[in-house]
Amino acid sequence: MEQSWRWFGPDDPVPLAHVRQAGATGIVTALHHIYDGRAWTADDIGGRKAMIEAAGLSWNVCESIPVHTSIKLRSGPYRQYIDAWKDSLAELGRAGIPVICYNFMPVVDWTRTDLMYAMPSTGHALRFDMLEFVAYDAFVLKRAGAEGDYPAAVLDRARGVIARKTEAEIAILEKNIIAGLPGGEDTYTRDAIARRIASFHGVTPADMRANLVAFLEEVVPVAEEFGVKLGIHPDDPPFSLFGLPRIVSTADDAATILAAVDRPANGLTLCAGSYGSRPDNDVVGMAERFASRINFVHLRNVAKEPDGSFNESDHLAGDVDMVALIGVLLREESRRAAAGDSAPIPMRPDHGHLLGFDTERRSNPGYSYIGRLKGLAELRGIMTALGAKTA
Repeated sequence: MEQSWRWFGPDDPVPLAHVRQAGATGIVTALHHIYDGRAWTADDIGGRKAMIEAAGLSWNVCESIPVHTSIKLRSGPYRQYIDAWKDSLAELGRAGIPVICYNFMPVVDWTRTDLMYAMPSTGHALRFDMLEFVAYDAFVLKRAGAEGDYPAAVLDRARGVIARKTEAEIAILEKNIIAGLPGGEDTYTRDAIARRIASFHGVTPADMRANLVAFLEEVVPVAEEFGVKLGIHPDDPPFSLFGLPRIVSTADDAATILAAVDRPANGLTLCAGSYGSRPDNDVVGMAERFASRINFVHLRNVAKEPDGSFNESDHLAGDVDMVALIGVLLREESRRAAAGDSAPIPMRPDHGHLLGFDTERRSNPGYSYIGRLKGLAELRGIMTALGAKTA
């Protein structure tokens, strides 16, 4: 697999020179400053690519071209946004960017309640606490219908959680949930997120799935024309938030998406941590089942709790069997090579604990340097050992 690194552009606290020092060769990035649905131009893309190549690296994955809300709802000016998305896709293909990761999550992108969860190591991890989320949804945002979405016992416990918080603590919780995390496309105020959630009123999972399929029927042929592979990122976490329909959460969801537009360019981003946050997902089994359609891999790990909460663990210490997962992916690479496809599957160490001197420096939540450096080194060790066995 090609060892890659997510980089948020010139304003990223981690410079490209440090990425090279980490041993990565590929850069996973996007034009994060253009997130309003406009088409990316050849000059936009070429400038970013030249910057990466001048540092001795390659832009091997675009993560992500934002999918505008009107596309997900298939309403309003969705036609212009799909056309712009296709134009951006075509320009990336012309520039030689081989893989595009994207997501179809409604309203909120990846979501956590705690960005500084203290670990036994004294480092800090990202965490999703179900009770804190319910407390925010039902008793701070006061979303219409929220109290009907949760069991009474959960609501009682969540009410106690919010009652014990100070106003300052509630403000931090709200910021963590709705202010937008790295790579997400939306930042909200309380009123704004309430309005956006309301815009999805009456939209069912079947409706969202139909809208995704309609989108794929248009963009997959463009991807094929320009030699690009697509990889849809799973919901994170992989269950409904704010009562919204999430349709990329399970193995059945993935199978439905792949079958709906059954062409090689329509593939998956296998995010081990996202799928692994749900107890009924067998991540290794999913890798085996969908191996031929995995176009990009996020390798991170999670430690789950019975109520749906989880924290991001060390890369080799969580509930996902990372050794077995990497073994499946390396075997798939060998199968592809034997069939004449020598392109490696790009991977990146997804997230990392906040460690050491990084606690004193500016960093993006989940994307500090030392934690990902440690994760990549651990993953590289597995890849090297298993690669030697399969050589």
